[in-house]
Amino acid sequence: MSRPDANSDQPDIHERRKADHIRINLEEDVTFKQLTTGLERYFFMHQALPELDMAAVDTSLSLFGKVLQRPLLISSMTGGTEKARAINRVLAEAAQHTGMAMGLGSMRAGIEDPSLENTYRVRDVAPDILLFANLGAVQLNYGYGLSHCQRAVDMIEADALILHFNALQEAVQPEGDGNFAGLYQKVEAICRQLPVPVIAKEVGWGFAGETARRLADAGVAAIDVAGAGGTSWSQVEMYRAPTARHARVAGAFVDWGIPTAVSVQQCHQAAPHLPIFASGGIKTGIEVAKCIALGANIAGLAGDFLRAADTGGVAGVIELAETLTAELRVTMFVTGATDLQALAQIPLHTSF
Repeated sequence: MSRPDANSDQPDIHERRKADHIRINLEEDVTFKQLTTGLERYFFMHQALPELDMAAVDTSLSLFGKVLQRPLLISSMTGGTEKARAINRVLAEAAQHTGMAMGLGSMRAGIEDPSLENTYRVRDVAPDILLFANLGAVQLNYGYGLSHCQRAVDMIEADALILHFNALQEAVQPEGDGNFAGLYQKVEAICRQLPVPVIAKEVGWGFAGETARRLADAGVAAIDVAGAGGTSWSQVEMYRAPTARHARVAGAFVDWGIPTAVSVQQCHQAAPHLPIFASGGIKTGIEVAKCIALGANIAGLAGDFLRAADTGGVAGVIELAETLTAELRVTMFVTGATDLQALAQIPLHTSF
């Protein structure tokens, strides 16, 4: 049965879950406890004589036909509630001002309850940004198809569609959708038929190289690794757990996943022709630079942008973006990289 024909209390369930996710991310510690991004293992060889004018350092890039002023993505987070609507509009206005890309949270709630569509719409405040719609890939096994994907894209005038892969999250959610069987062919069909690019995105546990290769064969246009080391969504679900057993099972996976640095390298090696988005625990412009040197094209942050939007509004998000960019530009200067293409060729060294 198609999701839009689900029983009438489904939208309320989605709204409560979305509200829980925002609240828990803002109020609770949902980070990995021991597992890290792996980025701390790497360092650049400092260039005391970079032979470069720092004013000439260029952080811009072209992606899916649009020019970004900086290789930063506001990663997909939210939608489906009034608070989410306010947050999305703050994030989008800041993205417009700074020339960043932005993804919306899962749009299933808006598809199943049209009254929630406005919680995702941001084009009026961000007419020029690279904007990504977002649906759970597993929903293709629960009645969703090409028309639902197209509706998500049309709803927000998106430039591309993210299909997110969240097997572990679904597995530890009491209400989770755990049927991932036969999903590959359905993803492939969407990639072949949808008129906009499809991006495959993990949600915090990373893609292995073999999975990236299969997704590339299926026709995805980019891969967002969303590796381990940042927000642990099993921990988010632990705080939502209705029973002690559910909480224990979710909590057991606090340090599960592929570190971001490892996933970036594996995905780049497996699909060198595809843009790679690095996300998962990235905190500084130096780490953005490391990700690019490891094979990424752009870096995404979620939690830090969410907190900046919640506490500082548009100005807070802009300040964070400008700070990250300043750190990135200094890193590029002292490694002798005049642009992002040059930065991608700078060797990284492992800690001794």
